[in-house]
Amino acid sequence: MKKEQEKPVNVHDAASQIAFPLRCVSAMTADRFIVSPSNAAARAWLMRSIWPDGRLWLWGPAGTGKTHLLTVWAYEHDATVLDARLFSRSSSGGRVRVQGNLALDNADSPGDEATMLHLLNDAVAQGDHVLMVGRMPPSRTHFALPDLASRLRATATTATENPDDELRATLLLSLLADRQLVVSQSVTEWLWKHLPRTGSALVRAVERLDEVALARGIPITRGLAQEILPDLLLPDHE
Repeated sequence: MKKEQEKPVNVHDAASQIAFPLRCVSAMTADRFIVSPSNAAARAWLMRSIWPDGRLWLWGPAGTGKTHLLTVWAYEHDATVLDARLFSRSSSGGRVRVQGNLALDNADSPGDEATMLHLLNDAVAQGDHVLMVGRMPPSRTHFALPDLASRLRATATTATENPDDELRATLLLSLLADRQLVVSQSVTEWLWKHLPRTGSALVRAVERLDEVALARGIPITRGLAQEILPDLLLPDHE
């Protein structure tokens, strides 16, 4: 391994060090990513050695692997990973600087647009690559700074799509395994059949099941799922 993936990423200004903590990414390795036609276009773009103007914007629905792809790309290209939601006016005033490639998660909702613009300008000047991830493309995202808006709308984009049935089944098993949850095959198949066809629904369902089962000290059963997931479960037409 070249470096630890769970440490906060630090960026420097002239006088101080600002830490941008990241969510736990211990499972977001290349070998754990689930390959599927729904993410084929994004993977193809990320494999390119050259992007127009050195920038790429990856967008798509929640739960479709965008942050996982960003994490893998950042590891393979020795890039600094920052959560754009954590930018603030104080960080832009201090002229946050990053050396080398840059990966920006939640790029469609930056906490401070000036910070983001400064980082993009620095990357251009240094000849570095920038990968940005968000739920919406730049053309459908409002940016108040005209310079930032025009630069992002000229950025190449690619997207992930909601998972197909095969990927949904694999993703559900992977989410359960990541949390070391032992669930019977009959319950797993029932969940797969009755949860919406989106990655975000699977993520939310597994998080809730894990939390409640742990708090009560009980196994995950169909009855528990029916009790705590009424807003997610699809009607049973059998």
